[in-house]
Amino acid sequence: MDLVQQVIGAELAVFERKFSDSVKGSNPLLDRIMKFIIKRKGKQMRPMFVFLSAKIAGEIKEPTYRAASLIELLHTATLVHDDVVDNAMMRRNFFSINALWKNKIAVLVGDYLLAKGLLLSLENDDYQILKITSRAVKEMSEGELLQMEKARKLDIKEDIYFEIIRSKTASLLSSACSAGAFSSTNDLETSEHFRLFGEKVGIAFQIKDDLFDYGQDNVGKPTGIDIKEKKMTLPLIYTLQKADDNIKRKIIYIVKNQNTDKRKVAEVIDYVHQHGGIAYAAEKMNVYKQEALQLLDKYPDSPARQAMIQLVNYAIDRKY
Repeated sequence: MDLVQQVIGAELAVFERKFSDSVKGSNPLLDRIMKFIIKRKGKQMRPMFVFLSAKIAGEIKEPTYRAASLIELLHTATLVHDDVVDNAMMRRNFFSINALWKNKIAVLVGDYLLAKGLLLSLENDDYQILKITSRAVKEMSEGELLQMEKARKLDIKEDIYFEIIRSKTASLLSSACSAGAFSSTNDLETSEHFRLFGEKVGIAFQIKDDLFDYGQDNVGKPTGIDIKEKKMTLPLIYTLQKADDNIKRKIIYIVKNQNTDKRKVAEVIDYVHQHGGIAYAAEKMNVYKQEALQLLDKYPDSPARQAMIQLVNYAIDRKY
């Protein structure tokens, strides 16, 4: 992503310093955990979307840095809490917070990060940006609970699937774009335009992630994890719609009762490939990607717009 670095590299470097300052702890244990979190930070894609949205819509200002920090604080908090919920011991090839410091401390760390984000906005009167991001946190929780409810019955239809990923995954990315645009313009209409752009990118991003579960390449995680966790993703939903009753019953039985058997999981993956589930999901993913990019046509060509296109392509065409 060379162009992204050229366009917002300086701003990202300033952001990293500001973000480090925003998470500093007030006691030795908390400070140690915060340093650990900063050390293992990911690609910081969401702050990139904040800065590029701000730059396309107007110009990067001080509220833009706070919006990026708030998004990253909320994202990090949700990851810490997710690891507790999922009992995950690893995150980005590091031990998770709960693996090193146990669940109680991990939950409190997640709460601390959420509180830091709230205070960052409130102390600077960034009320609209806080409203944008608070809505995303609410929707993420709703999406996760809806997915858990439907996983018990394995009755997710395509419209419910899209509602889940819109809420669970796309909401935070859409809020990043919306907050970034608002930080540079103070304009609600512009903010909504970028919210819709981010939502479409986020949906395409999640479909791509779901496709990895049925792939043959080494993507950094084993295939079949979603099946093991009884997650009904688009390739599987489409396959169940198209398969005959006999195959459908076999798939549902495996997902419900044999989802830890690698051979049986591989059988489901084969069914998905045979019934066109992969091709269908990939087609849907590309539709959302193109719809997102078309929303950028409202703005004149610029290095920032080209960098955003590069970032979208990277997020959705990635190999892992």
